[in-house]
Amino acid sequence: MTAAHPHTAQAVAELVGGRLSGNGGVELRDVGPLVRAGPATLSLLASAHYLPAFRASRAGAVLLRPEHQREEGGPVTRIVVGDPQAAMATAIAAMYPSSESAGEIHPSAQVGAGVVLGARVRLGPGVVLAEGVVIGDDTEVGANAVCGTGTRIGDRCVIKPGAVLGSPGFGFVSGPQGHQKVPHIGGCILGDDVEIGANSCVDRGSISDTVIGNGTKLDNLVHIGHNARLGARCLVMGGCVIAGSADIGDDVIVAGHAAIGGHFRVGNRARIGAKAGVISAVPDGADVSGFPARPHREFLRGQAALRRLSRITSRLEELAGPPPSGPDA
Repeated sequence: MTAAHPHTAQAVAELVGGRLSGNGGVELRDVGPLVRAGPATLSLLASAHYLPAFRASRAGAVLLRPEHQREEGGPVTRIVVGDPQAAMATAIAAMYPSSESAGEIHPSAQVGAGVVLGARVRLGPGVVLAEGVVIGDDTEVGANAVCGTGTRIGDRCVIKPGAVLGSPGFGFVSGPQGHQKVPHIGGCILGDDVEIGANSCVDRGSISDTVIGNGTKLDNLVHIGHNARLGARCLVMGGCVIAGSADIGDDVIVAGHAAIGGHFRVGNRARIGAKAGVISAVPDGADVSGFPARPHREFLRGQAALRRLSRITSRLEELAGPPPSGPDA
């Protein structure tokens, strides 16, 4: 782990806006999970599930919620906060400040004609920016990422290694002579504070634009098809596929390996379960899962019914008798 800038427990409490209980002078020199924490480690108790690990932990200080501040056993120095995970993110940013140099462009990066780079943009080894790409301030493009023509990236974005933005989408017109490729002349537009995971692909639009809204984060190995539009602050987990012309609202969460069909609307604040297959519109605020995706509780009831049915399959077969035989069977 990279060397941290040491902070006292008191300093961390002030940094995260928490309430300190115990020795504020404890020096914290790293962060880590409860089970591997030492006397100089800042850790966190994210939920009651981890209480056994908390009681056995040797952590120097622990971030925890108000309902856990008086738990018996465990580290004496505790920092009480409303959201331990958010507080830990703040503490890590302070203890492990970025060492990136401002505006660094690796010599192996290839920058096409007419490219516009904002202030303090960082381009890693092997980055390729096609003609006319625009990148906003304080954005980082990781090693071997590719931005095709028509790509525009906002401020403070993170494009992780191997990502491909603005490649022509998968569009064909089929006929007797085969499949004719549809030219793609649209853009690939990323708002501010967007993150694109490693080896993820966001296609450029055909005659419209593919748009990723402000604050949206894509995990690794995500594919966004041409003309799709994702709203603000969405979270799309690893392995997901969002087909062309899908319309995704704001604050949508798409769990791992889910697939959303094209031309459907997924409403604001909807949550799509892992491995779900969305083949129809999803209302605002809905939780859906399964294939085809349906309300989550309905999906769970269906699975429970199938499980109960499997236990009596043999009895049902006995009641039904042997299957018919003969030419008319």
